[in-house]
Amino acid sequence: MSTKLSIIYYSSTGTNYELAVEAKKAAEEAGAEVRLRKVAELAPDAAIDSNPKWREHLEATKDVKEASLDDLDWADAVLFGTPTRFGNVSAQLKQFMDTAGGLWFQGKLANKIYSGYTSAQNPNGGQETTLLALYNTIYHWGGILITPGYTSEKLFASGGNPYGTSITADGNDIPEAKLEAIRIQTRRIVEFAGKLV
Repeated sequence: MSTKLSIIYYSSTGTNYELAVEAKKAAEEAGAEVRLRKVAELAPDAAIDSNPKWREHLEATKDVKEASLDDLDWADAVLFGTPTRFGNVSAQLKQFMDTAGGLWFQGKLANKIYSGYTSAQNPNGGQETTLLALYNTIYHWGGILITPGYTSEKLFASGGNPYGTSITADGNDIPEAKLEAIRIQTRRIVEFAGKLV
């Protein structure tokens, strides 16, 4: 039986989406069954239209399925992706997670593997605090965190964030070292979820 991984992300201009796609490839190469899902956009049109890249990304990913609670229930492991918002999880992802109370109450979120990745506009934009804030919810769910830690020398080339892949979203292409970091993190998730299953 293959590991079931849900990759659930929020992305305004595409960085976290690109990392989600790379994670999906790595998970499938590791033998996992994968659901790639975005959470619903909550921002008003005026905010979205104030940044042409935001509107462009929203249109480009309109066919990506929106996350549902079934994606949490179905999964053996969940990888969350979020940009930083003042050193915290984006409102869009947090709102989705906040709707999972019913599954939590039934114990359906416990004993699964969880991990996260993030991006910020600058290197000190709260990337570590965002992941730590994300993980507070996982603790309440009774989830099992699998982070990259310092399990590969290759992680140092990407900045060495032990909490999860993090990237400075500067509008350029994602560096190969960051893509390799999300691959390493995803393979770890699939490996440990497989042991659990």
